[in-house]
Order: sequence, then C-alpha cells, then structure tokens
Amino acid sequence: MIRFVSVALLTALAGALLLMAVLWTWVWWIPAVLVAVVAAVGIYDLVQRQHSLLRNYPVLGHMRFLLEALRPEMQQYFIERNFDGRPFDRDVRSLIYERAKGTAAELAFGTERDIDQIGYEYLVHSARPVDPPDEPFRVRIGGPDCARPYDMALMNVSAMSFGALSGNALRALNNGARKGRFAHDTGEGGLTPYHLGGADVVWELGSGYFGARTPDGAFDPDQFADKVAHDLVKCVSIKLSQGAKPGIGGVLPAAKVSKEIAEYRGVPVGEKCVSPAAHSAFHTPRELVKFVARLRELAGGKPVGFKLCVGSRVDVLATCKAMLAEGVTPDFVIVDGAEGGTAAAPLEYEDNIGLPLTDGLMIVHNALVGTGLRDRIRIGASGKVASGNDIIKRLIQGADYTNSARSMMMATGCIQSQRCHTNHCPVGVATQDPRRARALDVADKSERVYRYQKATVAQAMRMMASMGVSDPSMLNPHMLRKRVSPTEQRSYAELYEWLEPGVLLNHAPPSWRSDWESADPDCYAPAGVRPNVVRPG
Repeated sequence: MIRFVSVALLTALAGALLLMAVLWTWVWWIPAVLVAVVAAVGIYDLVQRQHSLLRNYPVLGHMRFLLEALRPEMQQYFIERNFDGRPFDRDVRSLIYERAKGTAAELAFGTERDIDQIGYEYLVHSARPVDPPDEPFRVRIGGPDCARPYDMALMNVSAMSFGALSGNALRALNNGARKGRFAHDTGEGGLTPYHLGGADVVWELGSGYFGARTPDGAFDPDQFADKVAHDLVKCVSIKLSQGAKPGIGGVLPAAKVSKEIAEYRGVPVGEKCVSPAAHSAFHTPRELVKFVARLRELAGGKPVGFKLCVGSRVDVLATCKAMLAEGVTPDFVIVDGAEGGTAAAPLEYEDNIGLPLTDGLMIVHNALVGTGLRDRIRIGASGKVASGNDIIKRLIQGADYTNSARSMMMATGCIQSQRCHTNHCPVGVATQDPRRARALDVADKSERVYRYQKATVAQAMRMMASMGVSDPSMLNPHMLRKRVSPTEQRSYAELYEWLEPGVLLNHAPPSWRSDWESADPDCYAPAGVRPNVVRPG
C-alpha cells in the first residue's frame, strides 16, 4: 500500500508548492512544476495497462527500466574482467584499438588467462626460430579454369554491405585496404561507389542478386557482366549462407530503403527489400557448380567461389561430388563460422544453428583433400579473426587466408555497443543516420584500418617465425595443441581426423563412409534423410 501512498504524497506536495507559488513568490514555481510532472507520471503509471510493474510500483518502477538500460555499459566497463567478455573480450578489443592507433599492443606481468583450464589452446614454438620475411605472405587464388588469378592477403575485410554499414565506414575500410593492398568484400548489398575507392574488391552475390537482378529478383547476367568488368573487382563470391544466421534470408524494412540504397541494390525506393533464404539461380550441388562456371565466364576468367556456414557434412560432400562429375571447381571456398558476425539475427539462429568455424574448416578441408580437389581450391576462414594467433590457428585448421569483419569495424572506431541493428550506432559505423555517420572521420579511420591490418599480419608472420616456419605451407596440425585434461595436452593431429588425398574416391574410412554414400550431386537433402527416398505419409 505504501507504493500508492507515494503518488498521493507527490500529488499533495505538488499542489502545496503551486499554492505557495501563487501566494508568495515565483521561485516556488520551479519545484512545483518538477514535482507536478513526477506526480503526473505516477498517476499515468496507475492507469496504464502495458506494464504491470508500473501499475503496482508507480514512479519507483521506472528505476528498473533505467538500470536495465544501463546494464550493458555497466557490465562491459565495470564488471567483466579483461579476458571473459563476449563476443570479444577487453584484451582483444584493446589490442585492436592500440594497433589501429599505432601504439604498442603489449602487456606486462604475465598472462591473466588460466592456461591450465581444459580447452586452452597454444601454438608450439621451435627451439630454432627463423627470421620473418620482409614482405607479407600472399595466397594465389585461381584454379585451372581461372584466367585472371588474384594474390590474396592473409587478412582481409570480410563481407559488410552498404546499408548495414554507413558510407563513411565503408570508405574508411576501402581506403585502408587500398593502402595496405588487401581485399575488401562488398557483402551482399551490391557493388557501390563506397566499395570502389581504389582497393581490390571481392563482389559478394547473395540470393537477392543485388546490383545484378531483374525487376522480379532473378539473376541478370547482362548487369553482372557489365559491373564485374570493373578493374577493381578481383573476385566474385556466391553467398550460400552466413554464420550469424545460416539458412535464413534477410529483410531491409521499407523505411530504410533510401533512394541511394535502392539504386545500388536495384530495388524500388521505399519498399521492403527481401533477400530470400535460397538462391533461385540454382537448387542442387550440380547446378551450383554450373553457376560458378557461368559466372567465371561472364567475369572474363576472374576467380569465382562461394561462401557458406557449414551445417551438414553431407552437403559439402555432395558439392564435391558435383565438382567431380562436372569437371568444374570454384577457385575458393569461404567458410563462415556460427560464431556470427556483424549481421543482426534472431537469438535462436545465433545460438543454435550452424557449425563453429573450427569444425566447418575441418569438414571443408578434409572433404576437398579426400576427393583430390584441395590443390585446385583455396579456403578462406571468416569468423572472429582479430589477432595474429587467430590467423595462424585458422591456417593450421585448413584455411589458406582469413577475412575479418568485426575487428575491422573496431579499427574504424566500433566500441562493441551491439546496436548494429538499431540504426543508433554511437560511433557512426553501423548506421544510415547521416548525423551519426558524420562523426566518423574517414581520413583518420582509413589510417587506423591500414595500421591494424599491417600490424596483425606482421605479428602472425613473426609468430610463425618463432614456430620455425618460413612459409605458411609448412604449418601443420602438430603445431596447435589443446589441453584436454588437467595433466594432458594433445595436438590437432591427434584430436582430429585428417584424410589422405583421394581417399574418399577409393575407400572411404568408416567415419566418413555413411555421409559419402548419402551425398548426392543432384540433391541437397535435410541432414539424416537420404536423397531420392520418399517417406510414407
């Protein structure tokens, strides 16, 4: 009952102050108005029907909503330790910021991490280190059907569209990539002037075919051929799925489809922009492989590949069988991890669908090795790559190069406020609000992106040299170890199965035999359902 008495007292106090203001002096008007406003809020709380908490606790109940709004910032800045924040802890964020600013990213007094914890991973150094090379390593992208191969950097800007990021953020990323000679992936939102500032570009083509689509949303080969001929477009990536929300499409609300976005995506202004869950240009593994060949021909022989978050090993093997049957291979495959990325997604998708990057890389690498295709196809790793050791781990796990989105965003000023989907990014990175985007200084952030990527790749090469490695091709699973018990560590060579070249074609090992036999180049079947089998009912 006392919670209702507070509203009554506030109302009485407001009346008394108003009376004093009328009878004595105007000074009493200020507290009178303030108390009257609070009393009005309390009365409204009593009669409104949306929040039960406020009906039972008028005025006082608003403290709960205030604390809830402040909770993320309080948690991040005052409660969490340097090494246990999510998705990136404070140590990693600080490392990115310091490298982007060109200051020393070093710590003193030893590690804060529990290196005796089960699951802790470490790289194996050599008793005889070598000198790191003077120039960064690069990876040649281009199989036997590619006429215009491309040399990819070890770390590149991952897929981020105009619409998800502001124009200023994309300009900063592109300028940094141009100066550092690493690639910039457009994301599925289309090829825009913000991506064509001078950096090498990977044009990502999603299921919406934005920028190369007919009015009804189908793939338009003529538009594609015209745009892909641009000298800055070095590769084309077909997006099958992404780690943040594998198996689901996307929707850009009508209110966000501005004239500029509509122009670049090839959609009507002010209408809801839908990216379907599945492609309309192909439906089976065989059709996917043929589509790769078609795009490569339209692109004049530039490298063409696809990106996916792995769900089923059968799907990967079915695609490999299609490659063998058609005699056509993509030039690269980008493996995205279920750790997610910059895209907004339903909680159920972020937490429960898709394989982590480590497992996805293992499956794709082994599938290509086991089918004898690995030497024709390069593998990119996309997912939580932020430091030099992240690059090396992914190379050991089967990748040839890495892509990064969130750490590149942090290099442009992102503070991990996790408001990317609200259009209220506090630093102007993930927003289409021009007033917020103007806060991002393109010239300064371009330098930060350049410095961050350069320092991170240099650190990766330095760490490889400490491991006795003079070239990434020398990395092997024995060099990455994991603690599996309080008294035992095992290498990735022992923990995981590594197939021999061509073994799936001759005699598939028992652990792969069932999936290999289930894989059909003419069908993407749900996991556990054999293709061409019709279930009763």
